[in-house]
Amino acid sequence: MDKAFPDADQAVADIPDGASVAVGGFGLSGIPDVLIRALHTAGATDLKVVSNNCGTDDRGLGILLADGRISRVTGSYVGENKEFARQYLAGELEVELVPQGTLAERLRAGGTGIPAFYTPAGVGTQVATGGLPWRYRSDGTVAVASPPKETRTFHGRPYVLEEAITTDYALVRAWRGDRHGNLVFRKSATNFNPLAAMAGQVTVAEVEELVEPGALDPNEIHVPGIFVQRVIALSAAQAADKTIEKRTVRR
Repeated sequence: MDKAFPDADQAVADIPDGASVAVGGFGLSGIPDVLIRALHTAGATDLKVVSNNCGTDDRGLGILLADGRISRVTGSYVGENKEFARQYLAGELEVELVPQGTLAERLRAGGTGIPAFYTPAGVGTQVATGGLPWRYRSDGTVAVASPPKETRTFHGRPYVLEEAITTDYALVRAWRGDRHGNLVFRKSATNFNPLAAMAGQVTVAEVEELVEPGALDPNEIHVPGIFVQRVIALSAAQAADKTIEKRTVRR
């Protein structure tokens, strides 16, 4: 089955207002930047995003955030986006902060059909007991707080129950992919992209190199095509456009 789409605009055109979207990448490394920009152009709003972070003020998911198109974020790190902090503290954005490893496992569990799992991460904190501010009111009081989670002891050690994450759509970036949707990731793009791809009901992948079926070594495929519904090939310029969040220079 040929899953290749002509371009990013067509690949995300049916994402509606209010959709939940898992987005791969770590910081700005390996983000599906072309698909994010296409989603911005398409105009969908009230998006519920699941991603390690929400980009920067002018790149990645930050461009959707700046236009008020994201209503909720489930993530593990938000420290590089001042607009994110402003919206959250002003009560404009709902935020569920999740321990990073737990977020990864919740996505993986969703993709593999596991409804929930127990983990020691977060035991003894508000992650387990509840009360984390998910949404503030404009006056600074808490409008929505996280609920308490079930805890259980195994072999003398307490664990907290975390539910799996699935989303309506997923946007990911891969190094190589074929027309059947099989994907290979490279270096830091391997973080969260495979997991996001598994969690989406409709997964759209932008690939730096699109190859024909059979060209990929089956032993090197990270995400099989069963998890991927749409693939777009990036141009050479798009594939080379990789932003670095912070540059350091030494003598």
